[in-house]
Amino acid sequence: MATKKRNPRKTQTPLFKKITNIVTKVFLWFLMVSVLWVLFYRFVNPPITLLMVQRNIERKADGKPYKMEKKWVDFEEISDNMKRAAVSAEDQLFLKHIGFDVKAIEKAFAANQKGNKIKGGSTISQQTAKNVFLWPGRSWIRKGFEAYFTLLIEIFWSKERILEVYLNVIEMGDGIYGAEAASQAYYGKSCRKLSKAQAALIAACFPNPIRWSPKNATPYIRHRQYLIMKNMRRLGPLDF
Repeated sequence: MATKKRNPRKTQTPLFKKITNIVTKVFLWFLMVSVLWVLFYRFVNPPITLLMVQRNIERKADGKPYKMEKKWVDFEEISDNMKRAAVSAEDQLFLKHIGFDVKAIEKAFAANQKGNKIKGGSTISQQTAKNVFLWPGRSWIRKGFEAYFTLLIEIFWSKERILEVYLNVIEMGDGIYGAEAASQAYYGKSCRKLSKAQAALIAACFPNPIRWSPKNATPYIRHRQYLIMKNMRRLGPLDF
């Protein structure tokens, strides 16, 4: 008795549909969760970041004690000097762009192509997205997620909220996170009382806060401080 030949299209179609349905559901689930997560942090302050966890794992591996100095301060309680220093040091177009500085990215890409030290073109919005929602490291996958979350916080958060979160969660020293903890550690006072020079010196160490410190500022860091203060004068008050 002759057997019927199976049509390969009929067997493949249900499998393809099943895979498509799974991918669609995963995508929609991720979209929903990520948007809700971003909306949640619009009103609730992030308690911890993956970088803070990683740093303490590294400290434990080195035989050092757990250390995580941080204290949240509201946007209004942060010195205007600290806000202006951060923007002058890291992202002078912060109030104008929608999350990305195309020219800075192009310059960083060109420098990296020449084989120089790897430079970033990240804005304050990108750094905030990376610190709050993602894991530390460098990869194209993480960069893709960073761009996605950057767009989300630009859509759902105000510029004030982005800068507030940024100045409360970023690493500012060994086990020191946020402007208040940094101000207390380096100057023994609240960040609301920081002078222009003090805020600029803290911001000068942002690129590598483990290596550099306001307490032992190198000539290079002092020069960065001078440039940041120069930019602060040019930038003027931040118009939120």
